[in-house]
Amino acid sequence: MQQKIITGIDIGSSSIRIVIGQFDINEQIQIICAIEGPNNGMNRGVITNIEDAVSSISSVLEKTERITGTPIEHAFVGISGSHIISQPSHGVVAIAKANGEVEENDIERVINAAQTVITPPNYEILHIIPQTFTIDRQTGIKDPIGMSGIRLEVDAQIIEGLSSPIKNLTKCINRTGINVNDLVFSILATSEAVLNKRQKELGVAVINLGGATTSFIIFEEGDLITCGVLPIGSDHITSDIAIGLRISIDLAEKIKLTYGTALPDQFKKEEKINLNEFDDNEKEAVSKKYIANIIEARVEEIFRMINAEFKKINRDGKLPAGVILTGGGAKLPGIVELAKKEFRLPASIDTSQENIFTSVDKINDPEFSTALGLVLWGSQAQQKHNKFSFSNLLNIKQMVSSIKKWIKSFGN
Repeated sequence: MQQKIITGIDIGSSSIRIVIGQFDINEQIQIICAIEGPNNGMNRGVITNIEDAVSSISSVLEKTERITGTPIEHAFVGISGSHIISQPSHGVVAIAKANGEVEENDIERVINAAQTVITPPNYEILHIIPQTFTIDRQTGIKDPIGMSGIRLEVDAQIIEGLSSPIKNLTKCINRTGINVNDLVFSILATSEAVLNKRQKELGVAVINLGGATTSFIIFEEGDLITCGVLPIGSDHITSDIAIGLRISIDLAEKIKLTYGTALPDQFKKEEKINLNEFDDNEKEAVSKKYIANIIEARVEEIFRMINAEFKKINRDGKLPAGVILTGGGAKLPGIVELAKKEFRLPASIDTSQENIFTSVDKINDPEFSTALGLVLWGSQAQQKHNKFSFSNLLNIKQMVSSIKKWIKSFGN
């Protein structure tokens, strides 16, 4: 039964979230547990104190094991941070067989050729995501196995991260006694939880509004087009409120969670909040409209930074399936309306895929979308009996056996 358990660990800057899935007798994934706890050893997606991080992760793992009654030995772990980048790559090889028929060995070689892209110093490849193949100038091929030709090409997206954060995160997980099945770029996992095949075909963006960072990913025609992480998140909203009202960070966070909204026009100037509602030492009353203006300004800045990334690839205002918001920041009232305005696209808060079976209420919380996505990523891996990974931690031959199935399933 232990091998039927899939664990997803999402390690954020302020919180750690673990989701446990289990295959039922029909090989359907059932979510049986969703747990969260504080994280004291990370900032902006990067480990800043190994001992604190290990202690924080261990605490949430122990709680999870008590609830499920099952020891956790392996996990799919999310990684994020502004150090993670993506870039397009292209690989070209001659088809090996004399009759020109494409085999898995050819896929292995062309993916290997795509890996030769120049990476920045001290970076390593996390994922190689094939987009389309070309055989003798016939473009747009999704699955070239069995087709014939002379020259095989692949267009792919390479996702890379700084070596030291990757190694430090892996070290922290290993020190808790957990083996890492795969290290997955968090927003890539998130998309598994919140998108369906039709959205990916039409063109869609997912934006994960975390505490210290905001990540984004775009799909079109079933392919990953671009992704990235910005070093700004909902914690910056809290800081803005603290500075604007000259109050503590803790008090600013309480005000944000209780009265926060990104729509200042819904308030009249005379509507006030008495700060002594939260702290007896505070006597001042502040305008709800003023607070909402502070929040709106920061959220607009975040969205404009993301839209600038969309413009780089000529996708601003051109994604028919719109923008899907997720993460803790997505729960801010008024954020959907502001997203529609800034992106000039449909916008909504994420909803989990319909084929997820669970009685765990937390799974519907946008904060758990990444941990859930990691479980779904892992469930596909185990169902295919392979690593389902394009990580350079694996030998290229280990991953080639999954490429054909990956191409077919990535849009699902």
